[in-house]
Parts: sequence; C-alpha cells; structure tokens
Amino acid sequence: MQSDNNKSQEVLSYFNTIAGKYDLMNTLLSFGLHHLWKNKTIHSADIKPGNTVLDICGGTADLALRASHRSGATGLVVVYDFSPEMIQVGTEKANETFGGAAVSFVCCDAQEIAAREAVADRVLIGFGLRNLQNPRKGLREIYRVLKPGGKLVCLEFSQPVNPLFRWLYDQYSRYGIPFLGKIITGSREAYSYLPDSIRAFPLPDALSAVMTEEGFTEISYTLLMNGIAAIHVGTKPLS
Repeated sequence: MQSDNNKSQEVLSYFNTIAGKYDLMNTLLSFGLHHLWKNKTIHSADIKPGNTVLDICGGTADLALRASHRSGATGLVVVYDFSPEMIQVGTEKANETFGGAAVSFVCCDAQEIAAREAVADRVLIGFGLRNLQNPRKGLREIYRVLKPGGKLVCLEFSQPVNPLFRWLYDQYSRYGIPFLGKIITGSREAYSYLPDSIRAFPLPDALSAVMTEEGFTEISYTLLMNGIAAIHVGTKPLS
C-alpha cells in the first residue's frame, strides 16, 4: 500500500516535471473547455472589490489572475502551491499580465496553509483537492482560514452521469490522456495518475457530504459537461 507521504512526493514530482506544459495540456485535454469552467468558477465565487482571495493548489495562477480582476486594487490574491516549478510558471504569467503586483505566491502544502485563521473572504481550489494526501485535512485548513461568511469554491474533475458518455470518457482518460501526456510532456506517469485520481475521488454528492461534515453550510454543486467536472460551493457559517 502506498503511504500518504509517498503519494505526496510522487504528486510533487509529477507537477514539477509537467509545470512548463501544464496549461497547454489542460487546454488540449479539455478541448479548451477548462477556460470556460474557470470563468464559471470565478462567477460562482462572487468576488467583491477589496476581497482577500486565496487560490489553493493554484500553481500557474489561472484562477488567481481571474480573481484579481474582481478583487481589484484594494483586494489581495495569494496563490498557494507545493510545487516550486508550478509557482515559477504562475509568477511569470502574473508578471506578464500585471507586472506581478496583483498576485502573491507562497510555496507550501495546502494541508498546512501559511495564513492566519479567518483571513480570507474567498478560497478557490481548482483541480487540486483530489491531489492532497488527505482531502479532509485540506478542507479543514480551508475552513480555518476562511472568515465567517466566507466561501469555498472548488472546481474538480468528476465522472460523467450518462453511462455511455462515462464509458467513452473512461476510454479517453485511460488511454488517450496518458498517450498525449507522454508525447507533449514526456511523462506518461503523470497523466496516468490523472484518470486514476479522478476515479478514486468522491462523486459530487459524496463530496458535498464530506464538506458538510467539515462544517460548511449552504453547499451546492454544478455539473459541467454532464459531470466531467463539478463546481462545489460551501460557506463558513457566521456563528
């Protein structure tokens, strides 16, 4: 059996290896749909000017850069990621987009977020929760850093609802994705891990139940592309 520490080190090595091609692969593998999904995620977050936004597992800063447009000059957007190579890519994108001033970066484990309690108005996590060695611990940390009334918005892969579509997507993810990963990034292993991690992750109803158990309220989710991905929203209670 693989230990939690071994999983963490394995995932870290994957992301360090593919960081330079990560955004390109997301675009190719989703046929460009991930941009629409991320825009919808930001819309769901309802970020206000002046908000403090933490983008957990935010590496290349796709969500963070979108969030910074909403939080504005009076807001604060911070990316947290445990991969130095992913952060390097995100930093370069931020520098190209805003001169780097609008987004900050912190290299740390999402299960031990380097932030005070009750500091964030919004916490975003895109395609990262399933990569944590202990997703529940990650949710607890997110809950800790959220202000009362603050929102978690989680964009994560799931599995299609329609049985035929699920079978077709399973074939694509099992064979097509690793093949393309090998050709474009040189790492078949990283893109073999991807579909395996999706299959092992809780389906939306089950994830909603876990969020409830960890204290979140007003939980909802929206399926994207028949369930290939889902956006979960949960609120930290005021009391």
